Amino acid sequence: MTVTAVEAPERPAHRDPDVLRWLGAYTASMVGDSIYFMALAWAAARTGSASGTGLVLAAGSIPRALLMLGGGVLADRLGPRRVVIGSDAARAVLVLGLAAVLVLTAPTVGVLVAVALLFGAVDALFLPAVGALPPRISPPGQLARIQGLRGLAARGASIVGAPLGGVAVATGGPVLAFATAGALFALSLPLLLGLRIRPLPAPVKHGGTVAGDAGERTVAEERPTARQDLVDGLRYIRRHPLLGPLMIVIGLSELGFVGPLNLGLILLSEQRGWGAAGMGWIVAGFASGAAGAALLIAVRGRVPRAGLVMCLTVLVGATGIAAVAQIPSVPLAAATAAVVGLFIGLAGALCGALVQTVADPAYLGRVTSVSTLFTYALIPLSYPATGAAIALWGTGPVYAVSAAVCAAGGAVGLTFTALRRAELPR
Repeated sequence: MTVTAVEAPERPAHRDPDVLRWLGAYTASMVGDSIYFMALAWAAARTGSASGTGLVLAAGSIPRALLMLGGGVLADRLGPRRVVIGSDAARAVLVLGLAAVLVLTAPTVGVLVAVALLFGAVDALFLPAVGALPPRISPPGQLARIQGLRGLAARGASIVGAPLGGVAVATGGPVLAFATAGALFALSLPLLLGLRIRPLPAPVKHGGTVAGDAGERTVAEERPTARQDLVDGLRYIRRHPLLGPLMIVIGLSELGFVGPLNLGLILLSEQRGWGAAGMGWIVAGFASGAAGAALLIAVRGRVPRAGLVMCLTVLVGATGIAAVAQIPSVPLAAATAAVVGLFIGLAGALCGALVQTVADPAYLGRVTSVSTLFTYALIPLSYPATGAAIALWGTGPVYAVSAAVCAAGGAVGLTFTALRRAELPR
């Protein structure tokens, strides 16, 4: 009689100690980010120069855009955990050092710009690496849940970080706020050091190297250069039947969504006379919808026909974006924003889960860097164009065009058979 071995069931992500350590470290870093940016804005405002304040706040996006792809290469070469630990340690030292400097002297535009540039450069290493970690600490069947938990952590960090930063600035000025942010970056380090990293499922030979547990190790006399690794990663995305289409969906949907949500919403609130309070309610509506989507994914763990659902939810969310600019009252606009947050948040979680489950882990740092480049680096550079377009044509036409761009992402995704049929692991 033959006895068939039965595999033990996967441990749910919310009960996995490694996932909880990663989630705790990620949450601490995200709260630290929120506090840091608030403190930076206040410190820049204290210089008394409006143009200098704008320069300080924009400075970090430059190295983030230029170095993001390189951060993905580094994550794959050294291993994502090493890069995350190094970048969080660097952020802690940098921000705590700035707090110490501000104890002794008043902030200047030059110092703050230098810090913003360095922080942006470190962010370009942190973001791809932290996104590449989940497949190294959890089985594929739990990756969708982890995306949901990550979404909840990001929303929670926004809710907690802004008030905490405000209290710190009100109590002890930017010095206390920077010190708090630095302490949170440092808090993530012991959690990250405690992670147990899974080996890659199978060594993948490419360019004379073998992908291993800590990145790539040499098997030939000559190791590929970082540039060769980057080109190899971009070629891998372009040739992959799912990753290429997913990057198109991410780029178009983010381009059509981020501008109206951030800069566009400020200008819309001013034109309608809703004020900061009205804008706050609309942002809260979006955040609640996005949190609901993250909770749904975290609880269910899997959505059937994930690729098809992702594309359709982008289309529904795009319709809501166009509607926001036509609504005359704050309560209705907040309710519509909640619907947008729910559908766009669900699309984002499914997209992230698909990227992490279909990408070869040896390439995941580079894959994550490309998807992150759209969200955190290139899209913010479109803000000046969004502001100029609203000044020329008003919020209604710009929101309509943005919604069309966002919808194009979902529509293009539907044209790819492999993406329409894509499924998450059971």
